[in-house]
Amino acid sequence: MTIQWFPGHMTRAKRQIEEKLKLIDVVIELIDARIPQSSRNPMIDEIVGTKPRLMLLNKADLADPGRTAEWAAHFRSLGHEALAIDASSGSGVKEIPLKARELLREKIERQIAKGMKPRSVRALIVGIPNVGKSTLINRLAGRNVAVTGDRPGVTKGQQWIRSGSELELLDTPGILWPKFEDPLAGNLLAATGAIKEDVLHIDEVACFVLQTLAPHYGEVLKERYGLAELPAELPDTQSAAEVLEAIGRRRGCLAGGGHVDYEKAAGVLLRDLRSGKLGRLTLEKPGGGSAAAESK
Repeated sequence: MTIQWFPGHMTRAKRQIEEKLKLIDVVIELIDARIPQSSRNPMIDEIVGTKPRLMLLNKADLADPGRTAEWAAHFRSLGHEALAIDASSGSGVKEIPLKARELLREKIERQIAKGMKPRSVRALIVGIPNVGKSTLINRLAGRNVAVTGDRPGVTKGQQWIRSGSELELLDTPGILWPKFEDPLAGNLLAATGAIKEDVLHIDEVACFVLQTLAPHYGEVLKERYGLAELPAELPDTQSAAEVLEAIGRRRGCLAGGGHVDYEKAAGVLLRDLRSGKLGRLTLEKPGGGSAAAESK
């Protein structure tokens, strides 16, 4: 499945980020800890260049802790700082201002040596849609200043937001690239909810999820959906569709004539994946290994 999606407001966001970059001290890049590579926008490196970078692995409560630590080490090896957080619960969020200032330590020390009083750190927050930017900003601001939602693309414009006395934030709309050259990345983003479902065939996404999870989480799937049997491998869409049909029957997702409503069954599976009811999963590993499912 090839997915193309690039709303006009995201084109404007890219241009606006480039225009505001000279005002920024630190770039805070928010990614999904379950798919750290696929939830990165490859345009970000080009746009922000060598600006100090803090990588935030959000939704870490849904990801494998060991794999999250490996990803944090990976990003540090690239010269960035990294931190695992959960914006929804607030876990790790209080460390963000400190980490941002650490990235500017030498600059701040020089200012102090010259008798200057360092100002608050100006940070640009970037990330793909539905990765949790608005939720994070509200946490940092201590009040609801950004619109949140469980659908991608809820942030439509830029705004400056103060977080205490140490941090000023520039929020931007989520940016996704115009075409997913890697179909696997597109499917992983669709599976975790980063793409609006009205541009997807969610039954196809569900079949991809089953093919990805079956070799690693077979017992989890069998237990969750009361499946008597589940092959260790689902080599094609047809075999995955048969499992989806079984899930649909177990969950009462039926249409007229007793036939399974595949879209409804797919919705059940995807909601369970996204909410953590299937366990803590990381679907990629550092070093290019994609869809290497791990569990706790």
